[in-house]
Amino acid sequence: MKLTLAEPRGFCAGVNRAINILNEVVQSARGPVYVYHEIVHNSWVVRDFNRRGVIFVDSLDDVPDNAVLLFSAHGVSPEIRELAAQRRIRTIDATCPRVHYVHKQMRNLADDGYHVVFIGKPGHDEVVGVLGEAPGSTTLISKLEEVEALDVSAYPKVAYLMQTTLSATEATQIVDALRKKIPNLLNPSREGICDATQLRQDAVRRLAPGHDLVLVVGSPNSSNSQNLAKVARSVGVPAVLIDGVEDIPWNMLTPESSVLITSGASAPDIIVKTCVQFLNDI
Repeated sequence: MKLTLAEPRGFCAGVNRAINILNEVVQSARGPVYVYHEIVHNSWVVRDFNRRGVIFVDSLDDVPDNAVLLFSAHGVSPEIRELAAQRRIRTIDATCPRVHYVHKQMRNLADDGYHVVFIGKPGHDEVVGVLGEAPGSTTLISKLEEVEALDVSAYPKVAYLMQTTLSATEATQIVDALRKKIPNLLNPSREGICDATQLRQDAVRRLAPGHDLVLVVGSPNSSNSQNLAKVARSVGVPAVLIDGVEDIPWNMLTPESSVLITSGASAPDIIVKTCVQFLNDI
């Protein structure tokens, strides 16, 4: 069996930053530490912090007044920040700087009178937070098919933004369709997909051909991990998202298989190493 490890893979700078911030808070806090949503979308990371006493919540109702609350790498809406301040919850912001920039773009565009078409996955933590910056000035779309039904004729100025962890290929198709439909569509000063996401997708697109299978190490709720698998399939190579060794699809492997292994931006490299070692051992 031939195993190829893709580079780059694993933690991006924003994920590293969020995890390091939470580590520092856990080490210095005198009481429970709460995190609004998962710190990053990876079950191994979340379980490790759970074991260390960190409490992950999806509602401020589950956070006591005056408690320590950390905002995850995906960011939160202004409403959540305001509600936390009203209850004197001590907040620490671990939002990825790239996501912060999208929040800033959304505020600026809305303040300038633009209606913003936001390309993103409905319900994703990052998307919910960004849309909260200007809920009355946005329309969310997630699929190319939704562009045709989009009606922004009532808005004199229209712009677009996008989630940072999208599939670059799908996002480009949607943007191209939007530009055809809306001739005066304003391009953002910087494209939304972050460099780390783009580089990992480019590596899979370049390396996957010639392999029988691509294994993407990452949790099911990780958007960037899911999109790495999509990229592999887009170039004709089967791909499977695995959270760890227990998810390796043995029915798709033979002793002669050629396998490319990569991982999402929120997957610990130790999980990748464990999968590689397990395959080596057998």
